[in-house]
Amino acid sequence: MTSDDASAGWDAVAERFAALRSDVGTDIVLRWSRQLPRGGAVLDIGCGTGVPIGACLAAQGFALFGIDPAPKMIAAFRANVPEAAAACEPAETSRFFDRRFDGVVAIGLLFLLPEAAQTAVIGRAGRVLPPGGRFLFSAPRERCDWEDSLTGRRSRSLGEAEYDALLAAAGLKMVRCRRDTGGNDYFDAVARGT
Repeated sequence: MTSDDASAGWDAVAERFAALRSDVGTDIVLRWSRQLPRGGAVLDIGCGTGVPIGACLAAQGFALFGIDPAPKMIAAFRANVPEAAAACEPAETSRFFDRRFDGVVAIGLLFLLPEAAQTAVIGRAGRVLPPGGRFLFSAPRERCDWEDSLTGRRSRSLGEAEYDALLAAAGLKMVRCRRDTGGNDYFDAVARGT
């Protein structure tokens, strides 16, 4: 991996990542999606290969938009979810944030980003949602650091209190936090009205 690798090492491990994916957490995403308008637009930040999250949202009839900075991940996403729009871009600069969405998901992404980038992505998610729009992301509830097992890069959860503060600053209100069968935490937030 080079320092100019926009994928932060994920392109190099795309095949291993795809082989390790499971449907753990899909039930939480499906339950969350029932709060969105039927056929609404959903942005999948850090969409990876599109399996299982993107594929399950597309199967529910949502207009799906996926962004990921890893070329191999986006190629797989396009193959797995051909009806979705996709862009090979980092979340911090993606052009998809120039439009509105009914829902935004970031499963397995935020904690991979540096703290400033996590703040920026949460802010961007808040700006693309109308009042009542939903944002779902995964991260450990406790503040913690660890080494990512695939890329070897540092991962960091800012913790529930800090995520709550960042969501509030972005015009979002945390509604609930759920845990899947694999022990992963999901934060569900709603955009406040104007």
